[in-house]
Amino acid sequence: MSFEINNICCIGAGYVGGPTMSVLADKCPEIQINVVDVNSSRITQWNSDDLSKLPIYEPGLKEIVARCRGKNLHFTSEVEKNISIADMIFISVNTPTKTKGIGAGQASDTKWVEACARDVAKFSKGHTIVVEKSTLPVRTAQVIKTILEASESTKARNNSEPVTFDVLSNPEFLAEGTAIKDLEFPDRVLIGGDNKKAISALSAIYRKWVPSKKILHTNIWSSELTKLAANAFLAQRISSINSISALCEATGADIREVS
Repeated sequence: MSFEINNICCIGAGYVGGPTMSVLADKCPEIQINVVDVNSSRITQWNSDDLSKLPIYEPGLKEIVARCRGKNLHFTSEVEKNISIADMIFISVNTPTKTKGIGAGQASDTKWVEACARDVAKFSKGHTIVVEKSTLPVRTAQVIKTILEASESTKARNNSEPVTFDVLSNPEFLAEGTAIKDLEFPDRVLIGGDNKKAISALSAIYRKWVPSKKILHTNIWSSELTKLAANAFLAQRISSINSISALCEATGADIREVS
């Protein structure tokens, strides 16, 4: 049995969720995509008739929103309604650095991700594929799974309508200023998970415009760690080229040629 995806919900209308779901809607007109956010002013900006007032500026974004919004792309604050009808849910909320407690100033604060998981557990119906899109510490998926499994058990005990879940990791690899290009022509799409049918369902969506050879499958923990490793390597490259630049100034070398 395969999973049929007709309705997608993305929780979080920020820098990752908004552009990603816009491109998804543009490439998959047969799928209804609802981007939900509790920040009503942000949703108002996404729904503005004046596309220059979108909350995010990325070249090419307003053209996609103009094509898809109101057809198969919708921005709304109706979280409960859109979770309940979704076949697949992307969690794409911020994970800021902790300001207090263990790990303050260093560790990521996952409270919004956990709050999203609780909403998904509460409002979902039937089988739902839950996709991590936020940048998260490794094994955050286990926290999400624990929350969702508790909901499965509770509803089973109460003889409520049964709910089941699969959790996937699908990190973004976007750069500001080229986000739409990065989404339309990605170097790779990474999907981590345990259930091959769930992985296949998400892969089928990306195959609408991404070559199969660029869609990579791993276990869920490898996917989470790969995103962090990619960020670390990028930071190291920037740090290294800054050091080389100082050497170029001292020696008369041209940093553009060296790069």
